[in-house]
Amino acid sequence: MRIGIDIMGGDYAPEAIVLGILSAQKLLSSGIKIVMLGNQDKIKEILTREKADPANFDIIHTTEVIGMGDHPSKAFSQKTNSSIAVGFHMLRAGEIDGFASAGSTGAMLVGCMYTIKSIEGIIRPCIMSPIPQEHGGYSYMLDVGINSDCRPDVLYQYGILGKIYAENVSGIKNPRVALLNIGSEEEKGNLITKATHELMKNTHDFDFIGNIEANELFNDKADVIVCDGFTGNVMLKEAEAFYSLIKRRNRTDDFFDKFNFELYGGTPVLGINSTVMIGHGISGPVAIKNMILHTRDVIEAKVCQKIKEAF
Repeated sequence: MRIGIDIMGGDYAPEAIVLGILSAQKLLSSGIKIVMLGNQDKIKEILTREKADPANFDIIHTTEVIGMGDHPSKAFSQKTNSSIAVGFHMLRAGEIDGFASAGSTGAMLVGCMYTIKSIEGIIRPCIMSPIPQEHGGYSYMLDVGINSDCRPDVLYQYGILGKIYAENVSGIKNPRVALLNIGSEEEKGNLITKATHELMKNTHDFDFIGNIEANELFNDKADVIVCDGFTGNVMLKEAEAFYSLIKRRNRTDDFFDKFNFELYGGTPVLGINSTVMIGHGISGPVAIKNMILHTRDVIEAKVCQKIKEAF
């Protein structure tokens, strides 16, 4: 297995990225190779300082960086020797098995849609986020940011994607799928959620348990929670804000500590033809380490292949 990592992406690149790789390497089997994409001089400088052997990694030198302020599609097409663009071309060519970056989310999504492309039958890919459950374990919410507006058939597909991820990466047998709504009753919600409920209620593609309200997100009622990207992103950022509030008040709690994004590192883009992991722009070494481990888990679970089979 070969995992490509964008060394130049993120607020603390390349320092945090290389340090995170060194931490992850200690936990990876000998059959997994990290491919670093970025400025080789900066990479080797950090490796030398940390007394790490550059020969343990494949280093692909790139000369350009897609910044957070760059226009995603223009930068991807114009900066062809950027770490993100080169990473996607290597992924398409089969030279790496997965690609992860904490850099420009927009550029990463452009790479997904125009280089790797959607799996045939997928209307719109999505990203998901783990949601800690009060009694242990996690549920998985999708979409949390790619598609602000969704049709009912798109949300229906999210139920299938979430089921496949929960079963194969998290080992949840026959995961319970719920639709995020403003009430538990079938007739509640807006036009989109009502139509989606109608599609889901008699499905044999997943175990649909009905609507779930926002105050039930953390009570282990569902394993997969489906919503549009606008709603999911609002919920995710609100959870991050509460975690920050709790930490600033010096409160320690095992459950709330699970809301620390660094524990997960990144989120996979589900519904495309390979494994791509998107990390938070403020990722430090711990988040990068966990992003790499998460990438490994998704590759090993053959999530892309199982989505292709399902569609």
